[in-house]
Amino acid sequence: MNSEHMNLLRSALKTLNILVTPQQIEKLSFYQNMVLEENKNINLTSITDEKEFIIKHFIDSVMCASFSRMKDSNNIIDIGTGAGFPGIPLSIIFEDKRFFLLDSLNKRIQFLSKVTKKLNINNVKMYHGRAEDLGKDKDHREKYDLCLSRAVAKLSVLSEYCLPFVKINGYFAAYKSRNIEQEIVESYNAIEILGGVIEKQSYTSSIADYPLEHQIIYIHKIKHTPQKYPRKAGMPLKNPLK
Repeated sequence: MNSEHMNLLRSALKTLNILVTPQQIEKLSFYQNMVLEENKNINLTSITDEKEFIIKHFIDSVMCASFSRMKDSNNIIDIGTGAGFPGIPLSIIFEDKRFFLLDSLNKRIQFLSKVTKKLNINNVKMYHGRAEDLGKDKDHREKYDLCLSRAVAKLSVLSEYCLPFVKINGYFAAYKSRNIEQEIVESYNAIEILGGVIEKQSYTSSIADYPLEHQIIYIHKIKHTPQKYPRKAGMPLKNPLK
């Protein structure tokens, strides 16, 4: 990461009222290099331009830091983390919080294990598996203050994957594209069944000069998720809750 790109990242973080040390910026830079290098071997990202990477991966990942409940969240799980977004950038910046990263592809988990060891990131734990399975596990079910996901799926499907992990009064933050009002409306009943309610929507373009297309939908967990959810692997996607 050259000095221009580092300044771009610092400026965005400052706009979000996030203070970072030179060491944290250096870790983010090394992480970017590791992703782009490993991307030659396994598919981690379609974004290979460094500036675009900073905007669409790093800055986008930390947008949830402006959420007021973020400071109260200690145990945070990232479902479908892929190359580690948003979990790794957030773990580098928020060293006092614990992050748990779940992905169904073991090659990605192995890569993230190398990242955390190489960069001495000590507040992250990785899990290889499916959300439908881990969400039934008593060690993970309703254990997290905050669940994050940038995975690509309809909001009703993502909610079935993610809300079982969230404790009562916790939150699920779904990174979604713009112009999905109909999808949101169609998810209301599913979210209610799963124990949640949509509390707010936050548009990432609220930070000037950063062309981001995401909005973050914050779902408040207000009651327990019924034991039958999540359904067995493949069912939430094949037959979404309505």
